[in-house]
Amino acid sequence: MDQNNNENVSPVRPLAPEALYNSCKPEQCEFETTAEIRDLTELIGQSRAVEAVEFGTGMRHKGYNLYALGPAGLGRHTFVRQFIEQRAAGEPAPCDWCYVNNFAQPQRPLALCLPSGQGNILRQDIEQLLEELRAAIPAVFESDDYRAKKQKNETETGAKTETSLEALRVEAEKKNIALLQTPTGFIFAPIKDGDVINAEAFEKLTDQEKNSFETDSTLFQEKLQTIIREIPRAMKEGREKLKQLDREVTTFAVDHLIDELREKYKSLAEVMSFLDALQQDVIANVGDFLNQQESPAGMMPGVAQSQASRSAMFLRRYQVNVLVDNETCNGAPVIYEDHPTLRNLIGQVEYMAQLGALVTDFNLIRAGALHRANGGYLILDAHKVLWQPYVWEGLKRALRSGEIRIESLGEMMGLTSTVSLEPKPIPLEIKVVLIGDRWLYYWLCHYDDEFSELFKVAADFEEDIERTPENYQMYARLIGTIARREELLPLDRQAVSRVIEHSSRVADDGKKLSTHLRTLSDLLHEADYYAKSDQHQTLTASHIQRAIDAQTRRSDRFREQLYQDIQSGLLLIDTRGEQIGQINGLSVIQLDNFSFGRPVRITARVRLGEGQVIDIEREVELGGPIHSKGVLILSGFLGSRYAADRPLSLSASLVFEQSYGGTEGDSASLAALCALLSALAEIPIKQSLAVTGSINQMGQVQAIGGVNEKIEGFFDICHQEI
Repeated sequence: MDQNNNENVSPVRPLAPEALYNSCKPEQCEFETTAEIRDLTELIGQSRAVEAVEFGTGMRHKGYNLYALGPAGLGRHTFVRQFIEQRAAGEPAPCDWCYVNNFAQPQRPLALCLPSGQGNILRQDIEQLLEELRAAIPAVFESDDYRAKKQKNETETGAKTETSLEALRVEAEKKNIALLQTPTGFIFAPIKDGDVINAEAFEKLTDQEKNSFETDSTLFQEKLQTIIREIPRAMKEGREKLKQLDREVTTFAVDHLIDELREKYKSLAEVMSFLDALQQDVIANVGDFLNQQESPAGMMPGVAQSQASRSAMFLRRYQVNVLVDNETCNGAPVIYEDHPTLRNLIGQVEYMAQLGALVTDFNLIRAGALHRANGGYLILDAHKVLWQPYVWEGLKRALRSGEIRIESLGEMMGLTSTVSLEPKPIPLEIKVVLIGDRWLYYWLCHYDDEFSELFKVAADFEEDIERTPENYQMYARLIGTIARREELLPLDRQAVSRVIEHSSRVADDGKKLSTHLRTLSDLLHEADYYAKSDQHQTLTASHIQRAIDAQTRRSDRFREQLYQDIQSGLLLIDTRGEQIGQINGLSVIQLDNFSFGRPVRITARVRLGEGQVIDIEREVELGGPIHSKGVLILSGFLGSRYAADRPLSLSASLVFEQSYGGTEGDSASLAALCALLSALAEIPIKQSLAVTGSINQMGQVQAIGGVNEKIEGFFDICHQEI
């Protein structure tokens, strides 16, 4: 059963048939076809929501993000996006964001903020610089000047050692001792008559000569060890001099190339610091540039490819990763993220396979929607955000902290131990717009304390507008706008009138018009199909009606089967004669976007008792709480009306016959009361009548919903009996 509005109303008055249908006369339309009227630029009937969106986008204080609430199909997304795009067009484009290598701590890449459009220019400038360095550095190291200085350094390093050894050799020869160099090192040998003697000759020497040789050779051996110990130090000094020479040569090759970039980016302090660090790293790793030469002609292809791969990997350290490029932005960015996963929202660090392992660097940092919308506007579907794991918490964290910190889902859950990057967070200045249902907004307000702090502006979209002559014209312009935008045939005035009448039916109120744009657009599309099939140049009322009937036809299989069951007697519904304690109630069955009325037999039985009204639906737990409330109110009315000063000496039972599913709503309480009174008074009720409405304890009948479906449903059943 449908749920009703329980406000007290005036006593029931009979309604004439025409009161149930508010027709729209074609004469109210001041045109022949919608081709004659201008487009509707504003959102019809949504002044409250428009004011909220204007305020929310204009308020720049922290926390004034927006939530556009209302059922789907009202045009929330289209309006919000168009409004924000118009506003963003007049705002400055935000800066570009790039990630570069942090040469001191490579696992923590640095973020650079550059004026709009400068990110790609810096990337190209660095690529050009690398190409020039790859050519300039080997060239200076192959120059004659460098080779001469290197040779001089090597000569000086070797000469110092040779001088010491020669001096030792001369001194030893004065003592008749020769200094000989063998494959295993230096040795001392005795000399006699100017020649080095062998072991046999040495044995023939006198003991004095032998002792003198051993004493002198021991002394010279100590001096030799001193000289040998000085060799590494001399070689180290030589290497340091060579490194200094390499630094000087590299600086000479690099300085004038990087100085050109320094002059170009002198107003950007972060870029200047990056260029300084880049120069120092190039100088420190000049050997890798010297190994970038082309492979020799005879080198095997696999080896050459491996060398080229190492070369490319080395040069990645100097590249610029342009994370966000706003060069083409005409104003502030407006981003709609249709699939807001955590990586799509806050970005990610990708990995690549290398030698069987996963590796990464700052070049593999990818932007998320927050990066692309930074400095502008981000539009998200609230339900999709809450559906994805950790996205809602990630969004709130970014808005609270005012920065975008890239974290992987595995890191957040502690499921990965892979060494990754910790990119420097990027400052966040953004306006986020969530679009979602009304119930979801209030659910978040109730269960999430941070929601109201971060989304302080609610743009509540109306589901219908008042049906006034002024709104007639606005609605006609809306219809014409949709027809032109979707390239549909224009509508004549009769077709517009029929659409307006149907819109009141959709709004379930003869004094209102539905603002559900999706339903309106679908109807016009389907009517356009039938009009073009008939080769018409305009949409007429018959095409609109044909589309309405076709929509019903596609959805009414269950209704048709239900009515057939009633006609065949499987479901017992009487439409003739009179019965005591039996009445036809009316319910509404809702199937997605299609609803229809279904009559249901309500019976009552009474007997002597203690004033208890038994609701069989509630006893077997088929009745919902609102239905049970209606029956209890009915009991209160009976007691106060007929047994105010004495006990109510009856027991009664009420039941919805052949009800095998749940029953909800209180609009059958009036019918149940009529069945009870009929059973008490033993007065029959005409079965050609059906009753709907809720009753309060004062005996007043209250408003109901779904009156069209209920009346039509019972009419169809009665019509089958004719």
